[in-house]
Amino acid sequence: MTDEGRHGGDASPARDRGLLAGRVHLLGAGGAGVSGLGRILRARGARVTGHDRAESALLEGLRQAGVEIAVGASRAADLPAGTEIVVRSAAVPSDDPQASAAAARGIPVLKYAQALGLVAPPRRALAVAGTHGKTTTAWMLWHALDGIAEELSAPVAGALIGGLCRRLDTNALAGSPDGWFCVEACEYDRSFLHLAPHGAIVTNVEAEHLDYYGNLSTILQAFARFACNVDTDGLVVLGRAVPEEVELGARSPVWRLGRELEVDLLGEERGRFRFRLRLPGFATPEVQLAVPGHFNVDNAALALSLAIALGAGRTNMARTRIAAAAVRGLERFDGVARRFETWGAEGEVVVVHDYAHHPSEVRVTLEAARRVFPDRELHVLFQPHQHSRTSRFLEEFAESLRIADRVVVTAVYGARRHIDGEEYAGAPELVLALARRGVPATAGESLGLALDRFLAGVPKRAAAFVLGAGDIEGVRDELRRRLALRCAPAGEPGR
Repeated sequence: MTDEGRHGGDASPARDRGLLAGRVHLLGAGGAGVSGLGRILRARGARVTGHDRAESALLEGLRQAGVEIAVGASRAADLPAGTEIVVRSAAVPSDDPQASAAAARGIPVLKYAQALGLVAPPRRALAVAGTHGKTTTAWMLWHALDGIAEELSAPVAGALIGGLCRRLDTNALAGSPDGWFCVEACEYDRSFLHLAPHGAIVTNVEAEHLDYYGNLSTILQAFARFACNVDTDGLVVLGRAVPEEVELGARSPVWRLGRELEVDLLGEERGRFRFRLRLPGFATPEVQLAVPGHFNVDNAALALSLAIALGAGRTNMARTRIAAAAVRGLERFDGVARRFETWGAEGEVVVVHDYAHHPSEVRVTLEAARRVFPDRELHVLFQPHQHSRTSRFLEEFAESLRIADRVVVTAVYGARRHIDGEEYAGAPELVLALARRGVPATAGESLGLALDRFLAGVPKRAAAFVLGAGDIEGVRDELRRRLALRCAPAGEPGR
């Protein structure tokens, strides 16, 4: 791949890597990735400023790290004097007033994906890609590496990952200058092709982001190019169902679940599994996962495999000792924000939120819910994400949601008619597809109305699941408040 293909335009990787140590201005600074990048650059000594249209908790976190933030409509005058490089999130268009002003001054303007490729240290970057599970798997990888680093008194790994680790309350860690660096590699817009990691994981590959790729064949070509970018001295670890086309793109050694890697299930308690991982020539100790879901067994196996293979490769220490350390580290992982995240319990109603917005994600989340809460009715408030995705996967969504006892569907979030084109379906169509399967389902024309209808049908003992990647997490406080009111003894106010 040419430098232009990997870094875009006339950008010089060496030059821009140096500029990221100078005065950096972030556009769309409140995004998960861009805000994390800002915190890492600050930790490395760069001078960082930023801009976003609206306040957020992530912006406040940047301020606490010493980043000066402007909020409001973007204006050319907002570009700080002395800026040496601008990084914009994928949500900020190339003709943004500040981006245009920077270009007019000859200041390089990079997409976040390009900057990520530059901030990830050469030969120390480890990337996790896949249609599903990459955020969780990336944090599992970091925890396994952290366990190894602790055992060896070795440099601490850094991380820049799309979701907040609950235990660490962050999505970005600068790490030690000579430690491993874990990144989540997003396939949208071929962003992950800006990375050239030493090692990589591909969890799975399915039809997704079809508004960009068009078809599965094009997606597979992109993942094959990602695998090709991995260092020939490194390692690619693949999920058991990753298509062969991706493996054929790799130039490095490849391990695959179900071939070089085998999982022995040892037990389960309410959806949380115990297992042992067999790698070429040896096996790990028993692993007890703190996060639910059978799918997380595979995620953990992939993370452990890459961490152990690379950890053992950098030391003469016995592989079994490295494996035990990696397991200890991974067992400390207790989840990512918005992934099977328990919001609390009001009376005998447990409320859980998950980012699931693809049929496969909805299915495995609800299957895990059945295991974790086997004695409760399962009620789902679901927010579809984009009309095009809802249309293309309408029947698949209905099949996944039929696991629930009852479903309330909100209006579609993030409708983009310029992308959706003729692919158009929303809550009413999904409700009809559920009705054909005998699932009690209703729609809400707004998020507020959907919440009203959802609460009206939740019984006194239930598992209430709030699913979606849009603004549906905003119902959290109101949902819990109204459940608490319902549970409060007569004459006592709810919380």
